[in-house]
Amino acid sequence: MSYEPVVAIAGVTGAVGAEFIATMNRRAFPVGKLKALASARSAGKTIDFRGQKVVIEELTEKSFEGVDIALFSAGAGVSRKFSPAAVKAGAVVIDNSSAFRMDPNVPLVIPEINANRIREHKGIIAVPNCSAITALVPLWPIHRHNRIKRVILSTYQAASGAGAAAMEELVESTRAYLDGQPFTPKVIPLPYAFNVFSHNTDIDPETGYNGEETKVSKETRKIFEDETIAIGVTCVRVPVLRAHCEAITFECEKPISEDQVRAIMAQAPGVKLVDDRVKNYFPMPIDASGQDDVLVGRIRKDLSDPTGHSISMFVAADQLLKGAALNAVQIAELLPQRVMA
Repeated sequence: MSYEPVVAIAGVTGAVGAEFIATMNRRAFPVGKLKALASARSAGKTIDFRGQKVVIEELTEKSFEGVDIALFSAGAGVSRKFSPAAVKAGAVVIDNSSAFRMDPNVPLVIPEINANRIREHKGIIAVPNCSAITALVPLWPIHRHNRIKRVILSTYQAASGAGAAAMEELVESTRAYLDGQPFTPKVIPLPYAFNVFSHNTDIDPETGYNGEETKVSKETRKIFEDETIAIGVTCVRVPVLRAHCEAITFECEKPISEDQVRAIMAQAPGVKLVDDRVKNYFPMPIDASGQDDVLVGRIRKDLSDPTGHSISMFVAADQLLKGAALNAVQIAELLPQRVMA
């Protein structure tokens, strides 16, 4: 018997919502029926799905009758408000927001790492922060080979992480800058064109860390199931449309070599090795955009650690794909195998 779930997308008009549809199409994910959900201002409009026009409905607590899988990407507030109704109606919620990630009763899942946690869900499965996914997909196979005890990473985050409106603002502000015209930011509170700035989440006055940095630290420990990993994170926003990059240095319990890391990366699921020293060609957002894999390169010894326990590398991943929509669809693909069979 074929499995063709009724799928609802909450936040269908956003950047991730569009990628949900594109990713399901590309991966031939079986859908018996699609329910397109958004705010009242989008209700009545249509989207294309597999040759048919699907009318967008207003998202309400009554939207989930008969729904098997609900993909949420409409912000933490919307997820907190409507996910309980979806679960009550019998749907499995796969949520891209931060609403439930640190809830001890909600699995926080990257399929390449902890797909086994899917079966533990009580109606909601959380997709990790996009920066955490970008780092952890390549770090996990190393951690399994030689436990990582410390990570220092800096992120270079694209506009897509702040949504479609931020992507459009980057384009418009860049055009205005090049034309010598004034531009007043509306989505991102700081000038975006040709600029780099601390990630636009609130700063904790006690620690000095912003919200994005705190998410990466906490989510890493939850996913790796290791509260003792030492993590230092600096998150910044860069004028790139849709792919995040990260500079990562990690320290292992035992000595580890560049060749060992390259060999591990060459076999790691969800990873593509891009590490050409001769041509000086390494992971770039322009190459990562549109790709499912996390690109990994610039693998080299950390010369500040004479013990040989530390490696530095540079990674890039499409924030809208592996950082959001793809990870969610991968979870949905595993539901029949791990939960509904």
